[in-house]
This record gives sequence, C-alpha cells and structure tokens, in this order.
Amino acid sequence: METWSLSTLLIAFGGGIVGAAFGGLWSIIICGFLVFVGCLVVIAGGSDFMLLQVGLGPIFGPHVGGFTAGAAAVCYSVGVKKNHPTGSAKDVLSPLMDTSWDVLLIGGLFALLGHVLLPLIAAIPILNQSDVIAVNVTFCCMLARFLFLKEMPWGKAESIKEHGLLGTGNYAISWAPWQATPIKITVLGLGAGIFGAALAQGLKLHVDPLVAKGVVTPVAAFVMPLIIVWGLALIHLIALQLGTGSIQKVPIWHCQGILGSLGFLLSGSLVVGALAGILGGFLQELAARLTYNHGSSHIDPPVTGIAMGVFILSILFKPQFLNLAALFK
Repeated sequence: METWSLSTLLIAFGGGIVGAAFGGLWSIIICGFLVFVGCLVVIAGGSDFMLLQVGLGPIFGPHVGGFTAGAAAVCYSVGVKKNHPTGSAKDVLSPLMDTSWDVLLIGGLFALLGHVLLPLIAAIPILNQSDVIAVNVTFCCMLARFLFLKEMPWGKAESIKEHGLLGTGNYAISWAPWQATPIKITVLGLGAGIFGAALAQGLKLHVDPLVAKGVVTPVAAFVMPLIIVWGLALIHLIALQLGTGSIQKVPIWHCQGILGSLGFLLSGSLVVGALAGILGGFLQELAARLTYNHGSSHIDPPVTGIAMGVFILSILFKPQFLNLAALFK
C-alpha cells in the first residue's frame, strides 16, 4: 500500500473511527487476533498482507485503529466533551459508542496522525533502532493527554508529591497491581521470555527454508517469529476485558514475550531471550510508574516498555553497535 495515497489515508482514518467505537482494549485484542492470523498465513507460505498491512499496517495496526484511536478518543471524551460513561480517561475497556459522533471522529484523526508519523519516526537516526510503532503509540497517547486533559506525560503533581515519582502507595495506584511486585515481575518475565524465544526459535527454523525458496519475504520471515507471541498475549486479554474480580487478574505479558523473541532473534540464545523477558517486565513496570500511575489517562506501560526494550536490545546486540551477539555465535 502506498503510504501517502488518498486511499491509504482514508483507510487509516476509517479504521481509527472503528477503533474508537470499540475502545482501546477491544481494539488491541482485535489487532492481536489479526496479527496472529497473519502469522499463520506466513507460516503456511502465504502472503504477508494480513500481517504487515492489516495487523501492523495502516488498516488496523496499533498506531492507527488498533489502539491509538481508542486511547486518544477517551481522553477527548473525558476532558473535552465530558460524556464518557465512566468519566475516567484510564478506562480503555468501555466502548465509546455511548459518547458522541465527534469522539469517534477524534479516533479517526489520531489514527491518521499515527499513520503519518510512522515513516517520520522511522527516519530519525538512533530512535529508529527502537520499535517505531511502539514509539508512535506512546507519543500519540502522551499528546492526547496533553491536548485534551492538559496534563504532562508524568501525570498529576499532587500524586507525585504524595507518593513520590516511582512510588505506588503500597501498590494502591499501580497499573496491574497483581503482577507489580519485583518477584512476580521476575518470574513472569522469565517464563514469558523463554516462551517467546522458544516460539521464535522454532518458527525461524520453519520459515528460513521458505525464504530460500522465495515463498516468504525476508521482512515477513523476521517479523512473524518476533510478533506471534505478541498477538497471542493480546488475544488472551479478552479475560481482562470481560472478567471481574480475580478472573480479571490475568498476566499482561506481551511486552515480555516480544522482547524474549527479539532477544533470541538478535543473539540466537534462549538464555538471552529469558533475560530479555525479565528486562521487559521491569521496563513495563517502570513505564507504569513514570507515565501511568500518577496520570489521568492511559499511556500504555507495555507499549512504552517495548519501545525502551527494543532500543536497549538493538544497541546491545546489533552489529553496528555493541554487537554482543558475536559472543553467542
């Protein structure tokens, strides 16, 4: 798809309206499902269109309708229109159909913004060593908070004064407090990192011969083993969306899983994948403490953790930087 064509811009705008109508969490669950299906198509030797253009592209990627639209629209609904059903801009679970037409329109406009920003972020040296989609989503969520809630990325000064910037009030203000203790972060990150690395290892062995035969593109052959665990982890957030009480307290691990996959793909080591998963857990929690806990809106800790984690792993393991991958060859 041509990035700047009128058709592509309209597609991103329309997907943003749909994403806002569903709300942030339903939209990213749908995005995860589309990515997972796209991975299955690539595994079968099919087209990478579903993966790269639908689940990760302008049709319904996270930076357009697949999350940014819903996260931005809820800020507008709460801060400007005052018509959100729960009154909380952190509420990415509620669909926004019960608000107003202009809330949905804001979703479309932010999806369009996310689409336009993506190639610009990808052109920035050093920053483009991160996951540019994750950087894009984080920036757009921060921008929506600032524009519609008049609040900085780090949140409310009174909350920071009361609890300290990294404080949680004994987890009272924590994002996902059921997994926020250091030992749970470590153990969950370890398991998710190994799981992501193992999937990447097995699927890379499967897809490499398809690349040699010209059946699968090199881009899809890298992205599919990397991203499939992310899609799986998002699909299971249906339990978070629909559950209550202890049923809702499912692990949120797409950051740890994808960093585990990337750690393996950059180094060829399952051990690096495991350590990368643990790193992802702590980065995710750090992001929550820096941007989510004290704030009035949802700046997503996993996506911010992915942005930071991919950058760190790239600097550590890519040949043009520290090239620690050479130690594992």
